[in-house]
Amino acid sequence: MQFNRRAFLKSSALAGVAVGLPVLNTAFFVNPAHAAEGKVLNFMSAENLTGNWDPSSHTTLAQINLESFVFGYLTRAPMRPDNPDELVMELATDMKLVDEHTLEFTLREGVTFHDGKPFTAEDVKATFEYASQPDRPAAWYPGPCEVEVVSDHVARIRTDKAGYPASLFWFLSAFLPIMSAKDVADPKTLSSRPNGTGAFKFARQDGNTTVLEAFDGFYLGKPAIPGINFSFVGDATTRTLALLNGEADLIERLEAEQVQTIEETGGYKLSKAVSVENKYLWFRCSKPPFNDPRVRKAAAHAIDRAVLLDILGVSGHASKAWISPVKFGYVDTPNYPEYDPEESQRLLAEAGFPKGEGLPELEYITSVGFYPKTKEYGEVITAMLQEQGFPVKLNVMEVAAWNERLYDRPGGGPGHMIDCGWSTGSPEPDLVLRTHFHSSSKRICGIEDKDLDTVLDKERNTLDPAERKAVIQNEVMPMLADKVPALSLFTSVFIHAMRDGLDGMYFYPNGMMDANKATLA
Repeated sequence: MQFNRRAFLKSSALAGVAVGLPVLNTAFFVNPAHAAEGKVLNFMSAENLTGNWDPSSHTTLAQINLESFVFGYLTRAPMRPDNPDELVMELATDMKLVDEHTLEFTLREGVTFHDGKPFTAEDVKATFEYASQPDRPAAWYPGPCEVEVVSDHVARIRTDKAGYPASLFWFLSAFLPIMSAKDVADPKTLSSRPNGTGAFKFARQDGNTTVLEAFDGFYLGKPAIPGINFSFVGDATTRTLALLNGEADLIERLEAEQVQTIEETGGYKLSKAVSVENKYLWFRCSKPPFNDPRVRKAAAHAIDRAVLLDILGVSGHASKAWISPVKFGYVDTPNYPEYDPEESQRLLAEAGFPKGEGLPELEYITSVGFYPKTKEYGEVITAMLQEQGFPVKLNVMEVAAWNERLYDRPGGGPGHMIDCGWSTGSPEPDLVLRTHFHSSSKRICGIEDKDLDTVLDKERNTLDPAERKAVIQNEVMPMLADKVPALSLFTSVFIHAMRDGLDGMYFYPNGMMDANKATLA
């Protein structure tokens, strides 16, 4: 009988999940006296917050999710798979391209910030000019811009001095929270207390719980839910048990067995959506041995992504590109690196490491508790790489420690590979492509490659949307498949669980939430 190592890896990982899963007496955990009318919403987040409330100071998804309750945005992007380019007006009522370097927004009247200040074009000017500075940690924007205040409720984004098309802000209008010009002028206030135009306002911080209260002056009317307790709970099983015993009303980032438990229990409902988040194995391209694209590509060909999807179950969706299917420009890349042990060995030998000989011990860093099944599929990836001769050691960390080691730094980021997703609330592909693979940013992988820079500059500067999409699909994606600064493992399926009494929530495919019309009974 032939030994099938792939089947063994898969069955071992799934067996490990089954052994580690406690058998729950759901009747014991479910609290029949759930909630009365007027109860605040208790939400349990899978990731910690940063403690700095400046929206341009971080790329932390949990904080982006919290900002979706507190701040307003010029537009919102539902990012449905059947219409990923759709934008819905919010603080803007209209937007139009005036010329190649000018994008004009007409703004909603009668909107106020939580501190009572009226929302005007001055706030758009302050937000865009501040957040587009190249030294901002979030680095969401393609470059600096200037904003012309035409009137109190008309603002024009201008990019002529920076030399890139203003159309790049079309989709980005759905992502950056609009800050008060008064706060932007005072960095201490901006970082110490969030002040937006959203349906909920910041009340206080109680340990790991951020307490929000319904905003009386919200332009669509005060929400029915009087408040939200936004709490960090880093363990998925703990979040699930909290939902079942009535401590939580809404939780995120469930794993397959927890979904099954909740489905079988009754009294709860689930939201499942193909997300804007791809999960990546990021190679540290700024230091050996992954500064050699042949070694990166050899590692990519060692990994059977189909096995990972079997482990993930409902939490994963197949992907063959470096952006999600709900991003502008997605395509199944024809030369995407597939599982091919022979090609892996050929590339290793060509790079001077036949069968992995001469490679140093390689540290592969991942987190536990935030993303589903990272430890389980991390162990499988480690075994697959070891099978081809890569001397890999897996380092599993709790979320805060992993977060601290995530980004590139002088001399290269910690370890040699790191697992991370990237989720942004806009269809704009450059929030992934340029953020990570252009030498001007190189957030996690640290790559500096003139060929990639050239093709990314070309797609950024292509004005016609159809032509830009063609450049992304026919030039950018194939080059990324050849350079492999990171391997996109799969697209995440975002799963939220809530009790039946919570109605009217809207979940964006990057994890952001809208509770403006929600009720909790």
